[in-house]
Amino acid sequence: QVQLVESGGGLVQAGGSLRLSCAASGRTFSSYTNTMGWFRQAPGKEREFVSALNWSGGRTRYADSVKGRFTISRDNAKNTVYLQMNSLKPEDTAVYYCAAGEFVTVITGTAAYWGQGTQVTVSS
Repeated sequence: QVQLVESGGGLVQAGGSLRLSCAASGRTFSSYTNTMGWFRQAPGKEREFVSALNWSGGRTRYADSVKGRFTISRDNAKNTVYLQMNSLKPEDTAVYYCAAGEFVTVITGTAAYWGQGTQVTVSS
């Protein structure tokens, strides 16, 4: 089992920045949990992929809507992945969820492990 705990959400004005954190504990980073990523779900919308980072090779992926504004990174010693969000827009408002699993499962939203989510609200 892998436990994921997100933090760092909040209220920010458009153009501002936030950094989300996702700390993993438990049976972390085997061949089955080699990737961590972020999804988001806005009210009335489906959950959508935001970004992912493959722990072993450092491979990253971003949704087109966040490229150039969001950066995913990791702290190996802390088993933590971060999502630095800059130039935030009102349409970035959503609950952000952390996910962990094998790379393909994370980017397709079928990851084995999920956090509880953290709210990000961007005011105009």
